[in-house]
Amino acid sequence: MLVSAKEMLTKAKAGKYAVGQFNINNLEWTKAILQTAQELNSPVILGVSEGAGKYMCGYKTVVGMVNGMLEELNITVPVALHLDHGSFEGAKACINAGFSSIMFDGSHYPIEENIEKTKQLVNACDILGLSIEAEVGSIGGEEDGVVGAGECADPEECKMIADLGVTMLAAGIGNIHGKYPDNWQGLSFETLDAVQAKTGDMPLVLHGGTGIPAEMIKKAISLGVAKINVNTECQLSFQEATRKYIEEGKDQQGKGFDPRKLLAPGAEAIKATVKEKMELFGSVGKA
Repeated sequence: MLVSAKEMLTKAKAGKYAVGQFNINNLEWTKAILQTAQELNSPVILGVSEGAGKYMCGYKTVVGMVNGMLEELNITVPVALHLDHGSFEGAKACINAGFSSIMFDGSHYPIEENIEKTKQLVNACDILGLSIEAEVGSIGGEEDGVVGAGECADPEECKMIADLGVTMLAAGIGNIHGKYPDNWQGLSFETLDAVQAKTGDMPLVLHGGTGIPAEMIKKAISLGVAKINVNTECQLSFQEATRKYIEEGKDQQGKGFDPRKLLAPGAEAIKATVKEKMELFGSVGKA
């Protein structure tokens, strides 16, 4: 059964480890992540972006697939199904479809509007027992060829949003989505420290976990980060394994063209990446 991310993140923050959010893109992706979480006895958050939700035929399809897998694969570790970077409308749609957690990203709105919209969703999530993530200070990344440096959130604004009763808060600390450019300045631990000081026990979220050096990840966890999002890294390992399979001509040997065979090396590569991350984040054995 899907659960809210609240309990797993409260435990993670208190225990100085982080729970990974791994974005899903299809059945293989979901299965690989769930099996790895079960194997390592780790709580896990499945992230779904609005684009991926659309690609997988809508939120109800995603909920049906994930619920079916939890049952058929006998998954007993805590699993939250979470909307990643949701719009206001997207968040409402996921609440209706049966997600157990949502993120409303109002970081591009003026702070007053971000507060107003977040407040409405907090009320709905409270009633239904869902967890909700909000964002302050946009996370950088490549958009239309322009690479955003990754803004640093204003700790005062973070406190205003945290006080609305959200479950977790994503604060920009110089992190970006996708691959990090060579001239990346690194995470601003100063900002993280200031945000943590203002938000107390609130679990903080680090977006753009791909490519941040391990020691920086560990330091961020020690400063209150309890949820780390990983997406690009799984995509890259999937792509690499699939390319190798085809370049070695394995798709042309016997029944190697069968999609189950063709996608298997990629799925195994995702498992290896997820395992590596769970070990780094410290969530192994914490279910």
